Amino acid sequence: QVQLVESGGGLVQAGGSLRLSCVASGSIFSRNSMGWYRQAPGKQRELVATITSGGNTNYADSVRGRFTISRDNAKNTVYLQMNSLKPEDTAVYYCNAKILAGSWYSYWGQGTHVTVSS
Repeated sequence: QVQLVESGGGLVQAGGSLRLSCVASGSIFSRNSMGWYRQAPGKQRELVATITSGGNTNYADSVRGRFTISRDNAKNTVYLQMNSLKPEDTAVYYCNAKILAGSWYSYWGQGTHVTVSS
């Protein structure tokens, strides 16, 4: 089992910045992909950014150039630095871990709220 705990959400004005953190505990194997997803009210959950254990990153077009995903493998922590925030970034942000343990297994955190005021 893997547990994910997010932190760092809050209320920020448009143009501001926030940094989200996600600490993973449990059976974290060396080959995994960590990511951030978000879900706005009335919308489906969508990919924000992912990062593999090798450091390869992928971003949604809507956040590329504004958000940066990174990870500290020694701390089992993944970060999402969010700059130039827009009201449309308002959502619940979820941490996701995909772990290779024979098969791929997916785990989710409880989510952290981000509200961007105009």
